[in-house]
Amino acid sequence: MAAGPAVDMKAIEGVLGNHPRGATDALVHLLQDIQEAVNYLPEEAIRAAADHLEVPLGKVYAVATFYKAFSLKPRGKTIVKVCLGTTCHIRGAPVVVEDFQHGLGIGPGETTSDMKYTLEVVNCVGACALAPVVIAGEKYLADVKPGTILKRLSKGK
Repeated sequence: MAAGPAVDMKAIEGVLGNHPRGATDALVHLLQDIQEAVNYLPEEAIRAAADHLEVPLGKVYAVATFYKAFSLKPRGKTIVKVCLGTTCHIRGAPVVVEDFQHGLGIGPGETTSDMKYTLEVVNCVGACALAPVVIAGEKYLADVKPGTILKRLSKGK
């Protein structure tokens, strides 16, 4: 397995500095903040969080692996989520996923080698009227058609 990107310990230390030492009730919030800062939860960050909050390392790993929102693998700068809920599925979302797979050279749960994109499939985003829907970062892309998505993604439309 290829090594991931270098871990930005300065960013992690900055996040830790925003949380009081020993505040065990802040574990989930701290992990969210770390992931927001470095886009995933590297081992070094998990160890630093356990030390900072004074909780067992196993508890931090348990929380980090329990919640699907957390990733222990490096993720791309833009997380691309393709909705595969019933309406999106019927309106062609599986073909949109295939379009991403061919265009980006990655499958669901994978990240491009340049760390620009991570592709994820989700069950429903609650935007059925816009189906099929792709969420690129924080932006919702509606009525996505195969063959156009990579252009739309690069333009942010």
